[in-house]
Amino acid sequence: MRRLMAWLDDRTGLISWSKWALEHPVPPRTGWWYVFGSATFLAFLLQVVTGIALATAYVPSAGQAYESLRFISERALMGHFLRGLHYFGASAMVILIGAHVTRTYLMGAYKFPRELNWLSGALLLLLTLALAFTGQLLRWDQTAVWSVIVAAAQAGRVPVIGPELVKLVLAGDTLGGQTLSRFFAFHVFFIPALVFLLVALHLALVLRHGISERPTPGEPVDKATYRRRYAELMAREGVPFWPDAAWRDVVAGAVVVAVVALLALIVGPPALGNPPDPSILHAYPRPDWYFLWYFAVLALTPNHLETIVIVFGPLIFGAILLFMPLFNTGERSVKRRPWAGLVVFFIVFVIAAFWMAGNKAPWSPDFEAQPLAASVVGDTTAAVVRGARLFHDKGCEYCHQIGSQGGKRGPDLSDVATRMTPDAMALKITNGGPDMPPFVSNLSPDELQAIVAFLTTRK
Repeated sequence: MRRLMAWLDDRTGLISWSKWALEHPVPPRTGWWYVFGSATFLAFLLQVVTGIALATAYVPSAGQAYESLRFISERALMGHFLRGLHYFGASAMVILIGAHVTRTYLMGAYKFPRELNWLSGALLLLLTLALAFTGQLLRWDQTAVWSVIVAAAQAGRVPVIGPELVKLVLAGDTLGGQTLSRFFAFHVFFIPALVFLLVALHLALVLRHGISERPTPGEPVDKATYRRRYAELMAREGVPFWPDAAWRDVVAGAVVVAVVALLALIVGPPALGNPPDPSILHAYPRPDWYFLWYFAVLALTPNHLETIVIVFGPLIFGAILLFMPLFNTGERSVKRRPWAGLVVFFIVFVIAAFWMAGNKAPWSPDFEAQPLAASVVGDTTAAVVRGARLFHDKGCEYCHQIGSQGGKRGPDLSDVATRMTPDAMALKITNGGPDMPPFVSNLSPDELQAIVAFLTTRK
């Protein structure tokens, strides 16, 4: 075996290079904050392995994708578990790369001489989000399809190149089988290939410049002296990556795999929704949780500001990521950069707030709304009781609240009789409005009269 390894190393140099890479010195006191990068890469490898396994049974065609996923989930050997691994592995990858970028920013590890480390990591963050987005469509259910339609509508808002971006997203003028094929190719081939290339570049840059040391207040980054001070620190206190520091990466990776496996086993993958039906025009898709906060931003943005948010929001985010390395000198410690901690807190707070709003989704109809209780209806007149029943049966209660029952998409009608006359109510119900369908073909004259009679009691 030694002779074989010696021959292999003589011909390739891989063993010597691997030994050098594993034994390269790292700063002391790196601690658990430095495990997020390797844990993210392990989560990506888990996605590759489970993705290959799922691809052996998945059929990326509009007519068979949904049924092939049902087969994987219900009848294929370990298919349900594999789908769970892939779904929760994606969630782990998004969380871990977010934590890695946050740690890098707070510790000022993007400063000289590691500017390209940050840029390659920023591109990996964007590719991770692209993997998550393209993977959602592959479920090919109603929610996944409408999420892509929403994304295409956003792309269409971009000035000048909007129509071309829509064609790029949909692989044509309309969503169909060609869209699924394009998303499958990007999700399975193109984006993972770019991730592997950028990971290789990222690791090469880490080996070249070394892992950033824990920042010390009062020791700013100076281009003239930093390399010398770092080399002296490594010579004085540096420890080999393997095994002195790598054991934490191993433990963190094992925890990530164990948590993902447990969630896949206990919770399982997201349930498939209904098959895509283009005849359903009023759909309310909910993207996967990591995009839910952005979905809430779009849903809550006033109409006159939508284009500004859709176009400039991603541009500002991308510009911040790409131009961060320009501020590559000065203090690295967050104690001397308190605004850095405030920035992270603000971003986390905003994402959490919008995520909670997206989870409640007040802009979506509440299809689980129960018929109004007798105590809420109050009046026992036959016409009023019938109108209250029709208010639920015709779907009015899905969007409108009365006495804290019902949806929040439309105005609260608990006191509508103090704002509108019976004639105005009838006209509004019949003709609808910008966010309300007309009910002229859904209600008979006596049904309309009963609903109006009920609403006139709401004071």
